[in-house]
Amino acid sequence: MKVVGFAGFSGAGKTTLVERLIPVLRRGGQRVSVVKHAHHNFDIDHPGKDSYRHRQAGAFEVVIASERRLALMREFEQPTELSVHQMLAELDTQADWVLVEGFKRSDLPKIEIWRAAHADADRPARYMDDPFIVGVATDVPERLPVPTALPIFDVNDAEAVGHWLLAHGGRFEYGAPTHG
Repeated sequence: MKVVGFAGFSGAGKTTLVERLIPVLRRGGQRVSVVKHAHHNFDIDHPGKDSYRHRQAGAFEVVIASERRLALMREFEQPTELSVHQMLAELDTQADWVLVEGFKRSDLPKIEIWRAAHADADRPARYMDDPFIVGVATDVPERLPVPTALPIFDVNDAEAVGHWLLAHGGRFEYGAPTHG
């Protein structure tokens, strides 16, 4: 499977780009999975639903499946920050591509999403200092803080990003880190 990250600060457009990129890759015959970093107490379950009631009763894991989908919810007894590699290990390896949203400090190849209007000292561009950034998607290329030889994409052109990924797929082959 091939893995590419999309990193940037909140509001930069990561979700929108990933959302638009999925159908581009699907039209190319690719099976696509997504890993997303969420903050704090997100929940995909709702009060009153059986699965929610099972979790509230203390179940460590709840797996729900139908003929159309499967969902796994796991409760951590202590705050636990999973690495992107641990999350990737949870996926079905039949995916052709995994798009990783967030994890801007990961050691995965990633495209930085950078918007000129959001640029400030608290949200600097990272492409100059992060060797894992392989491209920049932006709304105003001429306002990038430092010229770069990296590929630059229009943040609104998912077609161009998708075609580039497909053309350079070999560089995104995932090799899980080995811990010895």
